[in-house]
Amino acid sequence: MQGKVVLPGDKSMSHRYAMIAGLAEGTSELRHFSAAADCHSTLGCMSALGAEVKIDKDNDVVRVTGRGAAGLKSSWRALDAGNSGTTIRLLSGILAGQDFTTKISGDESLQKRPMKRIMGPLREMGAHIKGRDDNFAPLEIHGGKLRAIDYRMPMASAQVKSAVLLAGLFADGVTSVSEPVRTRDHTELMLEEFGAEIEKEGKTVRVHSLKLGAGRLQARSLAVPGDLSSAVFWIAAACLFPDSNIVVEGVGLNPTRTEILDLFAALGAKIEIVDYKIANGEVIGNLLVEGASLKGGVIAGGQIPLVIDELPMLAALGPYTEEGIEIRDAQELRVKESDRISALVENLQRMGAQVEERPDGLRVAGRAAGKLQGAEIDPRGDHRIAMAFAVAGLAAEGNTVIRDADCAGVSYPTFFAELERMAER
Repeated sequence: MQGKVVLPGDKSMSHRYAMIAGLAEGTSELRHFSAAADCHSTLGCMSALGAEVKIDKDNDVVRVTGRGAAGLKSSWRALDAGNSGTTIRLLSGILAGQDFTTKISGDESLQKRPMKRIMGPLREMGAHIKGRDDNFAPLEIHGGKLRAIDYRMPMASAQVKSAVLLAGLFADGVTSVSEPVRTRDHTELMLEEFGAEIEKEGKTVRVHSLKLGAGRLQARSLAVPGDLSSAVFWIAAACLFPDSNIVVEGVGLNPTRTEILDLFAALGAKIEIVDYKIANGEVIGNLLVEGASLKGGVIAGGQIPLVIDELPMLAALGPYTEEGIEIRDAQELRVKESDRISALVENLQRMGAQVEERPDGLRVAGRAAGKLQGAEIDPRGDHRIAMAFAVAGLAAEGNTVIRDADCAGVSYPTFFAELERMAER
């Protein structure tokens, strides 16, 4: 693997920029906004709520004209979050503070993912939310007056934290969220960047209500960094081949996201970060990655929430490592776009790997168990499974076929074209 890779805009940040810009006063210019289908679901929802969204593909810019914190309007139809858990969970926090009723749902996969984790704290704030079996979309949210709460999260989740903070913009005081493990902090950084009053103390974040005059959200001109979660596929691909030398440009390196780089380094990867800069509160840089022999190891405990999106790629690398890869404490993988533990086990076994499935993870044997064989992969409609096995197939014996490969478009529409370009060098 040789050459330079320019990543799509960060998904997590694109979602949040679109939502907060829709609440701001004026027109925000969002450069390098993610092309992922998930993020365009968010744009569609904000447009349905009254924000003006204009997409300039030629110049890679999305312009969002906000309605102001009190200006969203009721949608005449149910909001469609598509396949995006981030869209439905974060937007529920905003909708809880509106003076109208909204229905929001998504595709078949999204309707299987748990929503009680956000419904609980939002109800505690005074929101009225109904869901199928009191846990699943479609959701019906009766917005209204919210009360500020001090919420202690039972499990680490950036989406739950963000939903409560966004609802806190419309509460009657100062809302605080305390998390057991520090998770990605894009929401609080962006709220501060747009003009909200935010306080941070250890693992606790507080947001002051806009209704009480604590700050105003003002439109901004911002650039979205490259998606670190997407960079992981290129880091993994480089590690498979000794002579690899790639540069991944303009990557978002928020300190709450870079545990994955530390983990790769601990496994033996050769990664150098260069050309640091800080823009709009976020750290950005280039990654230089060389081929390396990975030793493998155990991923568990407090690491899991910090690398949850990257675990499929790490598991699929297991057969190429010396010791194999063991993942524990990752029950959350069961309720992602697919049951990712089951999907990983099934497809690794198709390729001839030795895998042990566990309720909270899996154990993948290392290279001594034999070389992977090309196989037909069923990603179960899950973008990260599709891309992880495409990378694993690069070094397998024989051809690997990824069924339903278009599902990669949920987060990385150009992935396979980019993979072909890099492989031709």
